[in-house]
Amino acid sequence: MNLNNIHNIYFIGIGGIGMSALARYFYANKKEVAGYDKTRSDITDSLEDLGLKVHFEDAIANIDAKFRDASKTLVVYTPAVPKNHSELNYFINNGFNVLKRSQVLGLITENTFCLAVSGTHGKTTTTSILGHLMNICNVPVTAFLGGISENYNSNLILNGTEVSVVEADEFDRSFLTLSPNIACITSMDADHLDIYGNATELIKSFVDFSKRVKSNGKLFVKNGLPIKGITYGIEDDSDYSIQNIKIQNGTYVFDVKTPKTVLENLQFNLPGRHNLSNALIALAMAVEYGCPHQQLAKALASYKGVKRRFTYHIKTENLVFIDDYAHHPEEINAVHQAVREMYPNKRVLAIFQPHLYSRTRDFADDFGKSLSQFDEVFLLEIYAAREMPIEGITSTWLLNKIDNPNKKLVSKKDLIPQIHLSHAQVILTIGAGDIGEEVKHIKKELSIAS
Repeated sequence: MNLNNIHNIYFIGIGGIGMSALARYFYANKKEVAGYDKTRSDITDSLEDLGLKVHFEDAIANIDAKFRDASKTLVVYTPAVPKNHSELNYFINNGFNVLKRSQVLGLITENTFCLAVSGTHGKTTTTSILGHLMNICNVPVTAFLGGISENYNSNLILNGTEVSVVEADEFDRSFLTLSPNIACITSMDADHLDIYGNATELIKSFVDFSKRVKSNGKLFVKNGLPIKGITYGIEDDSDYSIQNIKIQNGTYVFDVKTPKTVLENLQFNLPGRHNLSNALIALAMAVEYGCPHQQLAKALASYKGVKRRFTYHIKTENLVFIDDYAHHPEEINAVHQAVREMYPNKRVLAIFQPHLYSRTRDFADDFGKSLSQFDEVFLLEIYAAREMPIEGITSTWLLNKIDNPNKKLVSKKDLIPQIHLSHAQVILTIGAGDIGEEVKHIKKELSIAS
């Protein structure tokens, strides 16, 4: 398909973080863009502010007439949309080009120099860092981000079309639509077992992705993963390695050993060893692309982060409030490591909303261990997302897996009163569901109280 011949792009699930980045991209390229989403959000509001038409009721009558010409319209949908969705079926049954988001991303990037970030954890932050580095180094880049960059207040960086930076998402095997020139694999922990069935199949998909890298391309892998490539790691013998780590005024200062040289006294402001690892691989990919070292050092120091990735909302001497997207036990462990490193002597309350019944079931014991590390735990009800309930899989069941005397099940309406009863000095909200919508209310209440 030649996207140049398409005039209209209609999105089903336009409010998704990846979908909205594509919508912004096509709108910036002078296409007619509109779409449907299940619920209004900050993202859909921002799209409407641009001038895009978005509606929230699944009804064929809501599809504007200009998007009903199959010869001029491309329909993009997310796998989270149910198969009985009436608008989706209207387009399928009437001969439209209907593609998944990942397929469209493959079409956009196939004629660019593509840098792709894969892995079960760290994709969004790494992609955001890499996009920022390339942009500051004035590379003609388009970067599609899986989160809202604090530097750009957007999930799209648009500085040209010759180079693309993308998240290579393993969900639904989406990343197998890409053919990158430079790629990385940050991690291969078991996840999305509702799609893969078992960890072996997940690992196989990453092997398949590694084979998608172009024959003259380069693949980076985190040291210790069972796939061959250029290695990277922290304080080890990797091809790219971070050395001499110090913390000065809440900022990491470190050296990076590359195969050819040592970059000294680099600065990075995000807390946590997992974020140091993300910064390292983004830097390594930019170095291999050919970005100047001096500009890279300045760009890395100016990186601000991604919303809902260890995002500070209150940061005072007596109270800290942080929000994070972590929804897998390993991600919760990374958040715990970061918060203990930054606040070693303070009491920490973790408020966690489990995401998906299947993920809660598959990793219940590991969730129990990761959450048990905090001083206090509030557990919200499971966020279903695309799933129907699974018998016996509840937050009450998960609560029993947490070995911590200071734990309780809390409803959203009781959340703020319960927080007021806590003596924690550091409060974390964690999860990939709609817990993010509670953050502004919590921030407002805590700001008044403090």
